[in-house]
Amino acid sequence: MPSYKAVQSVLRALNVLEEVNRRRSVSIAELHRATGLPKPTLVRLLETLVAAGYVASGARLDGYQVTSLVTNLSAGFHGGPLVVEAARPSAIRLTQQLKWPAAVAVPEQDAVVICFSTIPDSHMAPIHSTVGLRLSLLGRGLGRAYLAFCPAQERQALLRMVAARPPGEDHPPDLMATARSIIATVRREGFAERDPQVEPRNSNTVAMPIRERGRVVATIGIGFYRSAVPEATLRDEILPALRAAVRATERQLAILRAGPGADCVSPDEMAQFIPPRSRTSR
Repeated sequence: MPSYKAVQSVLRALNVLEEVNRRRSVSIAELHRATGLPKPTLVRLLETLVAAGYVASGARLDGYQVTSLVTNLSAGFHGGPLVVEAARPSAIRLTQQLKWPAAVAVPEQDAVVICFSTIPDSHMAPIHSTVGLRLSLLGRGLGRAYLAFCPAQERQALLRMVAARPPGEDHPPDLMATARSIIATVRREGFAERDPQVEPRNSNTVAMPIRERGRVVATIGIGFYRSAVPEATLRDEILPALRAAVRATERQLAILRAGPGADCVSPDEMAQFIPPRSRTSR
């Protein structure tokens, strides 16, 4: 039982921040409908969040928006912060080069969880926010990349956990046959794609594993609209850039493990991993 009664103003502020974070831009009226809080209360809370730097507003903005400072709130989240730190520069560079959003996910029980995303840096993101989302090992690109390349013993344990779930995206009726087919395809191609029947169907994700000492510790992927990326662009630009990001991340992870004093992978050094076709801005 808690020692003190919850501070309601803090709970309201967190509620408002969550609602602002769910949208690209939101008005007082929309927040009033979503939270039920009086409009004067919303104004005071929003002005406080603006003063703290977590929310932005102004004549150039259509309503209220979160700022990049909100990423600080997730800095200590999840058990794999080091690999996320190592992958962050590569993910950001992917979006700078290809314009599409990138994401980094780590395993959590019988799923993967997105711990970092460059959606705020991409004007072409299919959805607004993904950080914190749990993704299926069978239906999602980031999950499939982990399932296909993790050790066989771990894979069997994961599939047993999935089998205990009710039928659905995570548990198709022919689970083991479906899993075998997915794993064979992903391992043959070297990358995973989202199931085209999983919503949103107009977009896709391609993902690859990030390894440390031969063990898969995370996955990294790029999301894009299917209609905007022909097969040739996927093959000649996106996949080579994603492979380069994996190599740079794995090297940076090794450097971070080495501890203070080790040199990090510089942006210029990272750029040399990217094939010439992929360096062209789109």
